[in-house]
Amino acid sequence: MSVKIEGRGEELLKATNFCHVATLRADGSVHGVPVWVDVQDGIPVVNSAEGRAWPRNLQRDPRVTLTVQNMENPYEYLEVRGRVSEMTHEGADEHINSLAKKYLGQDEYPYRQPGEQRVIIRVEPEHAKVWGS
Repeated sequence: MSVKIEGRGEELLKATNFCHVATLRADGSVHGVPVWVDVQDGIPVVNSAEGRAWPRNLQRDPRVTLTVQNMENPYEYLEVRGRVSEMTHEGADEHINSLAKKYLGQDEYPYRQPGEQRVIIRVEPEHAKVWGS
């Protein structure tokens, strides 16, 4: 059953807080990475480059946990457990540029590598809870 992230959880996603993405490797061990995050209609949205380990993990097993820690109060965080609902290249370049504006104040993502193809990953939350507020 999916839930929509609203209220304080949505505020934490909209702020310049980092999102820690936890996926499962093929051997069952956990792989965690910090990423930029966005929210669209109560759904967390992240962006990556094709070929990285964590998007490959999600293609194999769509289960994911996101933790978004409040940068101003590290004891407050949003925990989201869910599944990938969509992985798409459509709009991914524009999305990473909007995240660069949010996190860096720059109009274009400055770390793009030659030939890099971006992918948007939308997570359908099955559980979402703010802790420490």
